[in-house]
Formats: sequence, C-alpha cells, structure tokens
Amino acid sequence: MKLVQYLILCLLLSACSGSFLELYPETDLNEGNFYQSEEEYVLLANGCYIPLRNMERNIHWIIAEMVSDNTSYQNPSDGGNHLRSAIDEFRVEANNTIYSNFWVISYDGISRCNKLLAELENSTVRWSSDELRNRTEGEALFLRALYYFNLVRQFGGVPLVLTPITSREAVGIKRSSEEAVLDQIQADLLAAVTAFSNASGVHEDGRAGEGAARSLLGKLYLTRGNFPAAEKQLETVIGSGDYLLLPNYADLFNPSSKDFKETIFSVQYSETSAELANRFIFMFAPWTSRGEVTQRPSVNIRNSGSGWNQPTQDLIDAFEPGDARYAVSIGYWTGPDWDGQTRTIPYCAKYKPPVSAPDDRAGDNFPILRYSDVLLMYAEALNAQGRTSDAIPYVYQVRSRANLTDPLTGYNQASLAELIAAERQREFCFENQRWYDLKRTGKALEVMAPHGVLEKSLRPYLPATSFQLEEYMLRAPIPVEQILVNQLEQNDGY
Repeated sequence: MKLVQYLILCLLLSACSGSFLELYPETDLNEGNFYQSEEEYVLLANGCYIPLRNMERNIHWIIAEMVSDNTSYQNPSDGGNHLRSAIDEFRVEANNTIYSNFWVISYDGISRCNKLLAELENSTVRWSSDELRNRTEGEALFLRALYYFNLVRQFGGVPLVLTPITSREAVGIKRSSEEAVLDQIQADLLAAVTAFSNASGVHEDGRAGEGAARSLLGKLYLTRGNFPAAEKQLETVIGSGDYLLLPNYADLFNPSSKDFKETIFSVQYSETSAELANRFIFMFAPWTSRGEVTQRPSVNIRNSGSGWNQPTQDLIDAFEPGDARYAVSIGYWTGPDWDGQTRTIPYCAKYKPPVSAPDDRAGDNFPILRYSDVLLMYAEALNAQGRTSDAIPYVYQVRSRANLTDPLTGYNQASLAELIAAERQREFCFENQRWYDLKRTGKALEVMAPHGVLEKSLRPYLPATSFQLEEYMLRAPIPVEQILVNQLEQNDGY
C-alpha cells in the first residue's frame, strides 16, 4: 500500500514539475517511515506548506487583518459567523474556535517540519545534489519559524516542540516563554539562511529561499527591537539584486501573471482544484452583490458566506489623494445593503475572480513577504537608530511607485516613523500585516480606541460591549481545549 501511495505521489510530482504551484497535494506525508529517496524528502517538504495554504485562505485574515482598524464585515444580522464578528469587535472568549483552528493548523505545520528535519538527520539517502538537500532542510526550518512566529504574535508563549512527538507526549509539554520561542525562531531562521545560501542553484519560484529567510529574520529582529541586526539582514536582501519593485502596483495582484520579482515569498494557489484554490473574492465581495463582483453569478454568495474583510472608513481615509494603491486595493459596488437600502459598498479588490474556472476556484497567490516590505522595514530600522535622512530614500521608493512623488523633506525621527506606519497600512492592507504592525510598534491601543469609537458611531447596532479594548486583549486567548486537555496556562484576562 505504501508503494502505491508513493507511486501516486511521484506521479503528482512529475505531472506538476513545471510549477511549484501544485506541488503540495492534500495528502498526509507524515505517517510511516518509507523515505528512501530524495524525491520522497522533497514530497515531505512540499507537505510542510499545506497547513500554511489552509491557514491563509480560511483563518489568518480574521485574526491578523479584520481584528485591526483596516477591515470589518457587512452583515450585522449574520448569525452564522458570529465568532468572526466577535473577534472584529474584541468580544473574544477562550472557546472561540477560530483561535482553536489556528492553533491546530499551526501545530500541524510544525509537526510536518519536525518530521522532515528528524528524517533528514537520520537519513542514509544519498542525494544527487547537496544543494537539493540543503534547500529541503532550509524549507523545513523556515516554515517552522514562520508557524511559530505567527503563533507567538497571537498568543505570546506557546509550547515549543522541536521533535516528532506522540499525542500522549504532547500533554506534558507546557508553554515556553515568549522570549524562548522567539529565540528558537531566530535560531531556525539563521540556520535556514545558511542552508539556503548553499542551495541557490536549485531554487524554484514559489518555494521559500534565502531572501525569504533573511526578510523574515529582519522582521523578527524588528519585533524584538534589535534594529542593527534587522538592518544587516534587510540590507543583504536589498543588496542581493534578486528583487525589485514592479512599476505597476496592480501587477502584484494579477492571477493571470503571477509575480516572483517583488514577491519574495507567497502562498501558492491554483484554480485547478478546490483543494489548491482559494475563495478570497467570494468571501470578501458584498454578500448582496450576487455575481457582479465575483463574475460568477452561478455561485451563491449570499448571507454568511460573503461580505467579510470589508474596508473600514479608517482604511479608506488613510489613503492620500492620487495614491495608485487605492483603486487596486478597494473596490466599490452599488446596490442593496444588508438592510435593503441601496448604498455604495466598499470591498477588498486585491484578490480577483477566477481566470478560467467556472465556479468559485480562485488562484491568486497570497503574499507573505514582498520587497516593498523589506524597503519599509529597512527604513524603519535605520530611522529607529536615528539615521532618518538615510531612511527617507527607501520610503520614497515605495511612495513613488504609488504615484506619490512629493519630496520627503522636513521629517524628523518621530514624524518619519508615523509616515512609515501609514505607508505600511496602505501598502499591505488585506495582506494580514496590520495587527502585527500595530502590536510590534506599541500603537495598538492608541489606534484601536478611536477606531472603536468611529465604528460604533457608524454602526449603532453594535453591542455595548464591543470595542472595549484592554491591554490583555493584545494577546489572543489560549484555546479552551488546550487548557483542559494539555493543562496549559491561560493568558491573563480570559
């Protein structure tokens, strides 16, 4: 049976070898111990991407974007997805299954990475290329770091599992401190950089590589306040010459011509099957728009299935006049709203309808790290060290691409920090960065308090308990089943 499974997987691999887009089918690659060739190890590495694909299309946008001041939801009478609206309004409890699902998917990814690293360490397989082995190891290290980075930015300290374990063994593992988890992420990314640097000859579009590892490491250092270390890593990415800003911002979000020049690392999706596709446009279009936004009138998007991740007035107001990113990011549809009244309704326009699939299979890639992110992080690192004049040209590059070409004169360290934060909000809206940026820079409470006031004034039907944001809410609650089954300590306040 295992031989048959292996042959099927190899057929899938060979059939899709021209593109990494479809290299990771929804197949359990962790069971058994039959890894006797480098092809099987590559398949194990492919399997490490699967939970990330599922996380980004189903969950992460709720707890990293909609929880921020960027987006909300259309339908206040939607009882089918009250768990999402509770997160948007900071009415979160430990039994909210969205956080539970995020936890489970993240540890599924970590488990796959641990399995691959353990198998690589114990393997007697003779690889045809040391570069291929290094790439495979680098992928496992990078992805494990990314899964843990998302976990720690949501929950703080979490159980630190670095080897394959049984479910019985998992019960005895308690939460490590936030600093210990960050230390491990840092170690994984440094090791990934080394592995990828010895694998440049076998890099493939869509896979993680050295640029991705260094970029994420730079973001980690910014999160930890180590600005000189962040500067070093990000400067290396800039100096590599491997990446550039696309002249047209809209080209970043064209599913017909996927970008691998500015996009350093993205989650790959394909219209070829429901398993590999996303449904972003179908979830984010106004739920009363039928098929006018999705361009698929045969697909029913009414009620709880759509109207999510809707731009807020705060996000709309954040754009300067003439900003080319505005029309790419925010679309408008005029028609009946949730209450039957005709309104012009904004929606997330970055993610597009299917190119050729007749149903709701969309194939937009989802960006995790882009070169513009590197430029703005680099500017932030320089500015934080008092080198404001050195930082300004990197901010200008991003603004110039957006048709904002006014000279950036008269900025001091504080005002440039505000501009960088504003640029990040505009540049990366709907890319699951805003909430983490607000927390990383210590601005979450300051920004979200007036956002809550505005939301309640615009939506008087909101519960009185909504947007009562307190500092403890900056960390998500540990899922209740983890408290009960694995006897983990709950975060304060929940």
